[in-house]
Amino acid sequence: MTGGYTLSELARRVDASVRGSGEVVIRGVNTVAAAAADQITWVSDAKYLSQLGQSRAGAVLVPEAFGDVPMPSLRAVSVERALSRLLSLFAPPVPRPEPGVHPSAVVAESAVLGRDVAVGPHVVIGEGAVIGDRSCLCAGVHVGADCRIGVDCVFWDQAVIRERCEIGDRVILHPHVVIGSDGFGYYFADGKHNKIPHGGRVVVGDDVEIGAGSTLDRSKVGETVVGVGTKIDNLVQVGHNVKIGAHCIVVAHCGIGGSTVLGDGVVLGGQVGLRDNITLGDGVVVSACSCVSRDVAPGKMLGGIPAYDHGQYLRVQTVMHRLPDLVRQVKELAKRVQNLESADDKPTRGA
Repeated sequence: MTGGYTLSELARRVDASVRGSGEVVIRGVNTVAAAAADQITWVSDAKYLSQLGQSRAGAVLVPEAFGDVPMPSLRAVSVERALSRLLSLFAPPVPRPEPGVHPSAVVAESAVLGRDVAVGPHVVIGEGAVIGDRSCLCAGVHVGADCRIGVDCVFWDQAVIRERCEIGDRVILHPHVVIGSDGFGYYFADGKHNKIPHGGRVVVGDDVEIGAGSTLDRSKVGETVVGVGTKIDNLVQVGHNVKIGAHCIVVAHCGIGGSTVLGDGVVLGGQVGLRDNITLGDGVVVSACSCVSRDVAPGKMLGGIPAYDHGQYLRVQTVMHRLPDLVRQVKELAKRVQNLESADDKPTRGA
């Protein structure tokens, strides 16, 4: 929007209050360091308040309880929620196909497309597939035979959903996501690795978002499942027959071994590895670069290789940094003990 919004208008749109002039015109959002006089920035932690003194921002979004700031401000109960709304207001439009079927798309005669579905260039939709209302398939998306896709989904370029998989409503798949590739399963016989068939499928719940390049393998039998509201980052590998609960967070480069179960609200930091056939209870948090090889009770926080209690892990890491000094002290103490023992062994003068 070239004309921008006054701060008072923004306050109404993002559910915030104004302190200072509400007539300041805002035309964008930027960081504290980079914001110009017609942009709004944000600070959610008081430790960054000192940086506002050097900022040229025309306004700042802060929590309700913050004290004075050097420019007009929006005060919100949740800075993250208000910031998300601000970013949506000022975000440039994202190009995507209009409703209808592009001439270069290949759509099977038995496929069923709902109302206002957008099918972009070079999309392939297999026999018996069903695409829900208002869903958008961008360039090069492949939807296999007998798939079921919900309403209001967005599949970005080159996403692949193989045969018989099911995707819920409002699911976002980023470029090069693969849903329903064969699981990694072989048995060794006759001097070679022999492929185990994977005849199952993948079921993805409503409001799931899956980052670019991530893969969800189909099951041998039954289903690989991702629960409602779960968010999966880029370059994540989900093995066959895995069950991921609702509202989980899986950060980039994680690998989840086959038949592992994640409860609801589980958080996996970046580069976490989970072995196959284990269960993580509801609310488990695993810190980045950790490896989990056993079942974990609900609510636990783990870290390390192999992963163990996070509090103990932090204490161990603190001691690890002190090891050179501790080794030096132990050597000095050992030398003193040796000298004392040598002195005790010497005969007393005059004896």
